[in-house]
Amino acid sequence: MTEKTPSVGSSVDNDIDANRRSVIKGAAIAGLAAVSLSASAGSGVAQPPDATRPIRDPRTVFPNNQPPQTQAWPGLQREMTPRPDCGETSYRGSGRLAGRRALITGGDSGIGRAVAIAYAREGADLAINYLPQEEPDAVEVINLIRREGRTAIAIPGDLRSEAFCRSLVAKAESELGGLDILVNNAGYGWFLPDILEHPSEKFDQTIKTNLYAPFWLSKAAIAVMKPGSSIVFTSSVTAFDPADAFLDYSSTKAAIRAFTSALAKQVAHRGIRVNGVAPGPIWTPMQIYFGAPANNVEALNASTPLGRMGHPVEMAPLYVTLAESTSSFVSGSTWSADGGRL
Repeated sequence: MTEKTPSVGSSVDNDIDANRRSVIKGAAIAGLAAVSLSASAGSGVAQPPDATRPIRDPRTVFPNNQPPQTQAWPGLQREMTPRPDCGETSYRGSGRLAGRRALITGGDSGIGRAVAIAYAREGADLAINYLPQEEPDAVEVINLIRREGRTAIAIPGDLRSEAFCRSLVAKAESELGGLDILVNNAGYGWFLPDILEHPSEKFDQTIKTNLYAPFWLSKAAIAVMKPGSSIVFTSSVTAFDPADAFLDYSSTKAAIRAFTSALAKQVAHRGIRVNGVAPGPIWTPMQIYFGAPANNVEALNASTPLGRMGHPVEMAPLYVTLAESTSSFVSGSTWSADGGRL
């Protein structure tokens, strides 16, 4: 149930876009400068700079020739060709989140998986949530986290239940011995280009997953969080450039952006920071389960100036930067990572 961003459509207001470019993207670039990726996995221990690490051309870091493929919802990353890169062998940590305790929704695959791997290699203990159908992917992530010597708690369940959301936070807080970071990442979307054929059931699933769940989870988490804690939301490029075939999805992602800003103001007096990330098209299971035409993958690759979709590992550094204590004056922002689309 990991957040996976679909294709986008109409243009965004020039004033909003200009402001987003100057503030949000600038912050994102600054955050990215603080992390390191290498050709081998790390251990969460600070390491000296690698003078031999090559400069990477962002256009060709990952291929843009994924073959057409489909899966039934919610999809499994392990069955994708090629498999998304979530940093399994490429993210190297440096202790930036040492001693922190995090809950990540949609942590089995895609962006949530990449964040979980990065957090573990930065020294955090983790609880991840996912749908029971996604257990095969989740087992891989749990093993990766434990291989780093970190605590890994698996808590499957459906976030559309308020009672489950409350119990999820309670269990994570109890088993981790506290809760310092909440990553509201899980999301749902479906390709529906005609409102006359848009079932209320799909609309309800999108709203419950993308809006109700983060509200319930944030409410429960804030009640137990201490000053210095951080909440990170996954928004989307569709918050700025709504996609016509993703009416409800785009609406929820714009709402998440506003929710992030409002909540940051509301909990500032508690010493809790709230921020968001707005990914562009990312190669995750959502791209092959959400009912789009067979040529949609090709269209997504062509939709960014870099000529390709992103991979989850490219999103992880932003989530690390927003969660770590050195970003103590960053709150209420939504950082963009869309391959230069907007």
